[in-house]
Amino acid sequence: MIHLYTGNGKGKTTAAIGLCVRAAGWNQQVCFAQFMKGNDTGELHILENLPGITIFRSEKNFGFYHSMSELDKEELAEIHNRVLDRILKFVESGNCRLVILDEITYPVNWGLLDMEKLNRLLALGQQGTDKETEIVLTGRGAQDFMRDIADYVTEMECMRHPYEKGIAARKGIEF
Repeated sequence: MIHLYTGNGKGKTTAAIGLCVRAAGWNQQVCFAQFMKGNDTGELHILENLPGITIFRSEKNFGFYHSMSELDKEELAEIHNRVLDRILKFVESGNCRLVILDEITYPVNWGLLDMEKLNRLLALGQQGTDKETEIVLTGRGAQDFMRDIADYVTEMECMRHPYEKGIAARKGIEF
């Protein structure tokens, strides 16, 4: 089945990581992919040490989209497509029970990945396929097609956030 965690509230990645840990706790193979993130995040420090979890992401931090050059965007799109290729290979070989596509909404919305590859992967998570693959999509601004194909849709709503008081992201809490 396909899960979608979207909205402007905090907790989308955190919810996906909770499911990641749960699956790994049952000795299921997990592919955890981060899109648009190349910076160091706390979740990586623990996930990379848990058996059964394979992490896919850019090792280069490109910063925020609005500050990226066209060359940066092209390079990041190539990285995203290589990540999708690697995940497809894992899933198609039966080596991955859970796939997490963290922050996938951004490269979709900004045209920074091959939609045919993404659609091939999403088809493997839809009910009725012979693969038993669960797929989690996270990120703000999910496109309608994501909402339409998802079996679970969770909209995170921000009621209040410390950022509104000028408090910056804190290590171990927001990243």
